[in-house]
Amino acid sequence: MEPLKHECGVAMIRLRKPLSYYQEKYGTWMYGLNKLYLLMEKQHNRGQEGAGLAVVKLNSQPGDEYLFRERAEGASAIQEIFNAVHAQFADVPQGLLNDPDYAERNLPFAGSCLMGHLRYSTTGKSGLTFVHPMIRRSNWRAKCLSICGNFNLTNVSRVFEAITSVGQHPRHVSDMHILLEQLGHRLDREVERLFIESRQHGLEGMDITHYIEERMNLANVLRQCAPLWDGGFVMCGETGSGESYAMRDPWGIRPAFYYIDDEIVVLASERPVIQTVMNIPSDQVSELRPGEALLVSRSAEVHTEQIIEPHENKACSFERIYFSRGSDEDIYLERKALGKQLTPAILRSVGGDLEHSVFSFIPNTAEVAYYGMIEGLDSHLTEQKLQQITSSPNLSEEALHHILTQRVRTEKVAIKDIKLRTFISEGKSRNELAAHVYDITYGTVTPGVDNLVVIDDSIVRGTTLRQSIIGILDRLGPKKIVIVSSCPQVRYPDYYGIDMSKMREFIAFRAAIALIKERGMQSLLEEQYQRALALRQRPTTESVENVVKAIYAPFSAEEIASKMVELLRPEGIRAEVELVFQSLEGLRRAIPHHPGDWYFSGDYPTPGGSHLVNQAFIDYIEQDHR
Repeated sequence: MEPLKHECGVAMIRLRKPLSYYQEKYGTWMYGLNKLYLLMEKQHNRGQEGAGLAVVKLNSQPGDEYLFRERAEGASAIQEIFNAVHAQFADVPQGLLNDPDYAERNLPFAGSCLMGHLRYSTTGKSGLTFVHPMIRRSNWRAKCLSICGNFNLTNVSRVFEAITSVGQHPRHVSDMHILLEQLGHRLDREVERLFIESRQHGLEGMDITHYIEERMNLANVLRQCAPLWDGGFVMCGETGSGESYAMRDPWGIRPAFYYIDDEIVVLASERPVIQTVMNIPSDQVSELRPGEALLVSRSAEVHTEQIIEPHENKACSFERIYFSRGSDEDIYLERKALGKQLTPAILRSVGGDLEHSVFSFIPNTAEVAYYGMIEGLDSHLTEQKLQQITSSPNLSEEALHHILTQRVRTEKVAIKDIKLRTFISEGKSRNELAAHVYDITYGTVTPGVDNLVVIDDSIVRGTTLRQSIIGILDRLGPKKIVIVSSCPQVRYPDYYGIDMSKMREFIAFRAAIALIKERGMQSLLEEQYQRALALRQRPTTESVENVVKAIYAPFSAEEIASKMVELLRPEGIRAEVELVFQSLEGLRRAIPHHPGDWYFSGDYPTPGGSHLVNQAFIDYIEQDHR
């Protein structure tokens, strides 16, 4: 119930016809801009800190700009950047504005190659300097590069060393700036290769430029750069001469989907977004395979190419649990399955007493898992009714009526007050405000009699549980409060695109530490600290043991959950409180094709992940524990 920062989102469009085609068929040459706006708005959950777009014109004359960019910060960034784009058309007479040839010659953003990005920072760096797309300028269109991505690399220092060793001098050390320099350097080499080739064919002047732009091969650029990248990523880019690419990491950690027809090429981070924007069924949307790139030439020829051979499938499970839109047909069924298979654990927690149990969900992202939970409980109740009826064939009409009218009791017990902002930054005043973020529905629970079961999709830090949720639910007077998580205990940081990095942030880790202290096992912390220091000497390209696993190993999931309750339970709470978590096995049954579960298992898919979690443990011992 403590919202995680989402991953970034990407959107790319390549128009395959002249702008005049879209003006004639759809009534506007802005068809591409309009589709890009929809793709970005439909992924708005992926960008609350900033957004940007870049557009390339294909036929600009020397002296005219051909690459246009707009960026903004804040939750309203998408609106701001598109308002800024359209503001540049405000003084254009309507007749000229509707002329696609005039627009392409004279108006900014009237191009065929479009790229958008929604930013959620995972580095703590802010400012327009760090908002995508980023641009590397050049007087050669083919050497001009704009890039954006949904990613977090675990080995930025290694990439930095690689590019500085050949003489480059990046002005910033953020991962995106370093990638821009790395890709830009290889793009220069590709252009130079074609330049030499063109001269060998006896070409001169603009014939050389045309030769280069018609034969650019961005797959060559990616093959030189991508093998250095350790992490989860979808990298996108477009050159000033009109070539574009999108590439997915070889583990399949971050998602990417695309659609191609004779008019348009579309790529986005989520499948239902493309379905909605293009009004097409799911089977017309393809998923970019791990290690594969979608490549579009200047002439709008499109193909996919394997840049790196796929590694073991580690597609992110949290993507399915939390980050992607639940309107995706597969994700919807997976989230329902997560809720449904919690039925036995929930029944144990309420002693099988459905008659005196009320079920609900917080927050809205848990709604689909809630439907699955109710389905599971309904099925159990149906079996229970059948058993009661068949075991007592001579039931009275009143008894039969009582059995048949039994229902799983569902209520909307809490509603988030989106108008409320905790504007005081710290101290008791902020905690008091946080306690009012949710409103409760009075009268939904019989005080002192009913259990109240509330499902969430994940429990990470537990801050909102402690400061708000448990307290407001207790006001309803339930006998017992059961908080159910549709995913397992989140025990480990993520290093592939989500804002989860420090060990002390995880309530599960704090609970394990509390149990260690309680049982006099502090020597385990020192042992694993020394182990982590020793492993830090290993090369970052080598997978190493995750030392944090040993911190959890002595305790069952139930023991850790019980200790979490002790740490999260506010003073003065009258009801009994219990936390119920999905099992790791249950997660894997519900989401079988996305086995990237390092958040819960600690099994990181890349070497960088295991090195970084060990470093996080070292930082915890040195900064927080001692």
